[in-house]
Parts: sequence; structure tokens; C-alpha cells
Amino acid sequence: MMVKRNQPGLLKALKTLPWKNIPPLAWSDRGHGRRVHRRIKVITAPAWITFPGLAQIAQVKRTRSRRTSQGNTTRTTETVYLMCSLPVCQAHPSQIATWLQGHWRIEALHWIRDVTYNEDRHHLHTGNTPQVMATLRNLAISLIRLTHGPNTSISTRLRHHTRHPDQVTKLLVTPP
Repeated sequence: MMVKRNQPGLLKALKTLPWKNIPPLAWSDRGHGRRVHRRIKVITAPAWITFPGLAQIAQVKRTRSRRTSQGNTTRTTETVYLMCSLPVCQAHPSQIATWLQGHWRIEALHWIRDVTYNEDRHHLHTGNTPQVMATLRNLAISLIRLTHGPNTSISTRLRHHTRHPDQVTKLLVTPP
């Protein structure tokens, strides 16, 4: 669970832990015109932090570097704190880092559904309709990604297919 600013007391307590004494696990990746360097530090939860089931706490620091159109490099750094109910023997820092990356992939899918499909403002709320519509949206996103690549713009493809409905039929009946 990520600790956010809506829990200021807990966030302040997590910031005071001895993070400087803990060796980090670091990795970098590139994509979408930026480079991101991540560093995770994990500590066993001290007894004085009373949170049900808490076993360990992680600090993740992300530094994002991006070149501007003027050729300059901009850097932003963000530090987040995570709480985990599994002890270190069951959730090593590298495993937590993998879970965190997977979480952001899921968030990206939800962002596409919220922004491109305007899903939060959908008015069908009875029976199985919400689940069916979510499944159809996920199917459309998956078909677009399978046929046009994982980094294609979903909204651009949707506009294209709106103008060329015959190609949508091809997508549905022709194997990739």
C-alpha cells in the first residue's frame, strides 16, 4: 500500500526512519523520451509504527530525466513510501520493485479507460452492463495494441477506426 499525503502523521513517521543506513537496490530504464532511475530501500517495520499487519516499509526514489525541445535536460525526483504486510523473506526488495512496476502498468490501462473512453462518466450501472462494457473496452485496447504495436496511441487509432469501420471488422475476423 502506498502512503499518500492524506495520512500526514504516518507519512511523517515513515520519512524519519534511518533510510541513509540502508543500501539501495537501483535500476534504470528508458522509454517515451525519458530516462528513469529508480532506487528502492526496504526496512523491517519498527514496533512503534502501529499499522495492522505491517511487516516492512519501502522507500522508492524516482529520478526522471527528459530532454526538452531546446536541448536542455530537466530532472524531477519523487520519493514515495510503501507498506507491505509480507516479511522480507517472502517479499525481497526486487520483488516489491517488480510489483510496483506492474502496478503502474495497470494504472496506465485505467488511465486509458478513464480518459480515452471517459469510463467514469458512463451511465450504464445495472446488472452486468458495467463489467461487459469494461471487457469490450479492454478487448478493443488489446486488439489495437496487438495489431499496431504496444506504444501506439489508442485515441488516434480509435479516431481512425471511427472513420474506417470496415477495418474494425477485419480486426475482429482476421487473426493477427
